[in-house]
Amino acid sequence: MTVLAHGVGSRTDLPLPLGLALYGAGAAILVSFTVLLLFWRRPKLGDATSGHPLPPPVQRAADSSVLRRCLQAAALGVAVLVLAVALAGPGDPDGNLAPWVLYVTFWVGLVPASLLLGPVWRVVNPLRLLARGLRVLTGPPRGAGRLPELGLWPAAVSLLVFVWLELVYPDRSTPGTVAVFLLGYAVVHLAAAAWFGEEWFARGDGFEVYSTVLARLSAVGRRDDGAVVVRSPLTNAVAAPDAAGLAAVVVVLLGSTGFDGLSRTVWWQTGPGAADDTLSGTLGLAACTAVVAVLYSLGTRLSGRLGRLPLRPQPRLYAASVVPIAVGYTVAHYFSLLALDGQTTWILASDPFGTGADLFGTAANVVDLRAVGTDLIAWVQVGAVVLGHVVGVLLAHEKALRVAPRAPASDQLPLVAVMVLFTVAGLGLLFGF
Repeated sequence: MTVLAHGVGSRTDLPLPLGLALYGAGAAILVSFTVLLLFWRRPKLGDATSGHPLPPPVQRAADSSVLRRCLQAAALGVAVLVLAVALAGPGDPDGNLAPWVLYVTFWVGLVPASLLLGPVWRVVNPLRLLARGLRVLTGPPRGAGRLPELGLWPAAVSLLVFVWLELVYPDRSTPGTVAVFLLGYAVVHLAAAAWFGEEWFARGDGFEVYSTVLARLSAVGRRDDGAVVVRSPLTNAVAAPDAAGLAAVVVVLLGSTGFDGLSRTVWWQTGPGAADDTLSGTLGLAACTAVVAVLYSLGTRLSGRLGRLPLRPQPRLYAASVVPIAVGYTVAHYFSLLALDGQTTWILASDPFGTGADLFGTAANVVDLRAVGTDLIAWVQVGAVVLGHVVGVLLAHEKALRVAPRAPASDQLPLVAVMVLFTVAGLGLLFGF
């Protein structure tokens, strides 16, 4: 199925040599770090009190509970339709709307939507509407007091389950699998919300947390007084609180994109992944995630030790600096998928149940593979990975200046080294190695 043949590891037609890309990317990060050391010697980014408020009508719309419920009801209607198509639509995955909506339009579409508009899934999440309606039956949440202790760890687990389904499970593209996942996901999170309260979704719903993490690099945010403001994405990244488990969420995103690139390489397909079974895929995904976690933890803890900071909070302390790296990998990973395969959703939407209908006049259309050229795709992929790491170095430097302004700059070198390693590995997978 084409929808699942994605990833950054299958392209070998990049318009520049691999060596040039690797040396250039590493040099960009090191030069950026050097420039920061010379000219960025005190914190320069704003905090949670900064930003330019949006006009009052926009503020009222953003805070309107009526508008939120309407949007959630609309999203619920779309989800019900997708579930119905998964259960009663065409049996062929290539001709069924449900897998394309889940794996492309929704999962990939959250990236540009959240980067442009902020944490959109928190606003339109239909499970929040259902949880509010079920509260009449379930009563007040009895475990709400323990929710803060969990941090974002439940969301990390939730995301790991989804990326395992997307990248490993052999029958992931069949409509029946999509239906089971949608129903199971809803039941699990509604049950958790009944126990912990509606705030569960902000900590345990993988998709909502994913959108919120991406939105840390949006120009739209909220000040500490609740006002919706426009401010630098860099300020947004450092102003948002670093909840426990944020590093785990980012590690899952990095590890999963790394595994998807690795699984497209000849080495994997003729070696560890030759069997193409669930076991090898699961072990590969777990190994990639573990490698990312170990490298990140070592880099942050060693930087903290050199700066004589407490070891325990180091991964959480620098978690914001890894967000742009995750976003860069995500853009590189999914850009071509959304631009090309994303067209299939709108083609199939004209005849969702395979009855011969043509609701939007697109049923006879075909995917336009010329919508974006290979050179553009390649440059976006390389640029996203490199830019993500450069911004990550900047945010890590800003955080270090805030928590240890008198520490020598050399304390940041272990974390910078890890970022260079991530860049080289990411570009290597981009070229199919």
